Amino acid sequence: GPSGLACAQQLARAGHDVNVYEKNGKAGGLMRYGIPDFKMEKRHIDRRVAQMQAEGVTFHYGVHVGRDVAIADLEAQYDAVALAGGAEKPRDLPIPGRELDGIHFAMDFLPQQNRRVSEEPLDNVKPILAGGKHVVVIGGGDTGSDCIGTSNRQGALSVTQIEIMPMPPEHENKELTWPLWPLKLRTSSSQEEGVVRDFAVATVRFEGENGQVKRLICARADSKFQAIPGTEFELKADLVLLAMGFLGPVQEGMVKDLGVELDKRGNVFADTFKYQTSRSKVFSCGDMRRGQSLVVWAIREGRQCARAIDLSLMGRTALPR
Repeated sequence: GPSGLACAQQLARAGHDVNVYEKNGKAGGLMRYGIPDFKMEKRHIDRRVAQMQAEGVTFHYGVHVGRDVAIADLEAQYDAVALAGGAEKPRDLPIPGRELDGIHFAMDFLPQQNRRVSEEPLDNVKPILAGGKHVVVIGGGDTGSDCIGTSNRQGALSVTQIEIMPMPPEHENKELTWPLWPLKLRTSSSQEEGVVRDFAVATVRFEGENGQVKRLICARADSKFQAIPGTEFELKADLVLLAMGFLGPVQEGMVKDLGVELDKRGNVFADTFKYQTSRSKVFSCGDMRRGQSLVVWAIREGRQCARAIDLSLMGRTALPR
């Protein structure tokens, strides 16, 4: 992903022999497999990867560290290891009916379409498609918007987006907000293309027929995000996409095998100066260290982590902070 690529490029420019291990068939992580092409064409990633290869970075594709190769082997083989695997553990919605077919995490849906566009194999997974279906997206962030745009392009009959937060004001109160990020209603380009949006909605249960989801039973949510009795209503749904954010890095496999210290939210613990984990040769940066965040933070942390690794190995560094 962005933090790993930024870290690798800086280390290569400092003269180190850098190897990048990527579980997917191409580099880019969330930028390539999570962000649709209508928001960012993947030629931009390809250009940067080609540049990095010319600068001496070696990419190992289709290698899932912790499954295909042991993290202990990499730790023994290299002078330093940077963990930049992102925050891939999605927030679930464990309510009645969750086991029905047609309910999927957004990051099971979006990568499939990106692989179709780039003509990459789907690895025999069951196709998740919105064509001819009534789609409900649960979650109001960027990932939810990506689900809306992708569903419309696949030919969905209808797309509805619900979120549990109340509807923000159309204009922020600048005297109360500045210098913080303003709270106001925002409409993405995907939402402008066609979606019914609803706020302060709690999903009570999923209902279906013959094992397939057919509807959501919802209710208005109070200030504590609890369903208000007597406000129930129904939404038609053939496909439900859960886009409610991410809880942190996947701990099963690599993280658990390493036994590194975690923070109270389950992220790999490291500070923002040394970027060093509780294992001296292992560093961490980006969403794996800070939790779900923005790509600009990932790039910044990747570069700072590279500087910390260079300083740790060489005793001095010319890399900028």
